[in-house]
Formats: sequence, structure tokens, C-alpha cells
Amino acid sequence: QEQLVESGGGFVQPGGSLRISCAAPGLTFSVYGMAWFRQAPGKEREFVAAINASGEGTWYADSVKGRFVISRDNAENLLYLEMNSLKPEDTADYYCAAGYLITYASKRDVPSTYLYWGQGTQVTVSS
Repeated sequence: QEQLVESGGGFVQPGGSLRISCAAPGLTFSVYGMAWFRQAPGKEREFVAAINASGEGTWYADSVKGRFVISRDNAENLLYLEMNSLKPEDTADYYCAAGYLITYASKRDVPSTYLYWGQGTQVTVSS
């Protein structure tokens, strides 16, 4: 069984909004910190946002701060990323990830910190 499954990606014009989701059918979702990463063609995977297990702590990359909102629903085992004021440079495959160490500032933006990954959902921002 897949642990993490992303959905909701698609094509959107600059300035538009999109919400992507991550389901966790194979995990005890509420014990894990969660994060979103993205990877554009020819580039390394980069941190986007993270949220702790309770949902009370959130962190964002400077490039998305003020535009993106990460949230979670522990009752439904779902993670969300609300993306607003989208720019062409936001175009990438977006991945959700689960791990334990995200409260550590030196760990949360490092892909190797995370134990489980989804398969990714593609977001394209273009006119």
C-alpha cells in the first residue's frame, strides 16, 4: 500500500490559485511531521513548506512565504498546500513527505530527513 498519494495538480495561469492534497492511507498520519517539496526540470528538489504533527507549527521557504499555506486534517489523514498568486517559477512536480525531525531548523528543508514520499503531482503555471 502506498503511504502517500498526491493529487490536485494541473495547469493554471500566472496569478491564479491551486490547492494540492496528499492522502496518507498507509501511515499513522497524526504522528508525523509533513512537508511539501518541489522539483523543476533540471533542478534539485527544494523545500516548500512544513507542518508539525499537531498542525500548530508551520514553516515556509522564502520564495513562497505569504503566497502558500500548508495545512493538515488529522481526522481525514490529509495534507494540503494552498497556492496563491502563482508564478511561472512555481512550475514543478510537487511531492509530499513524512518525517519526525521537522521541528529542527537544520533538518526540515533536507530531503533525507523524511522517511516517506509520494509519487508527485505536476503543477504548471503558464499563460
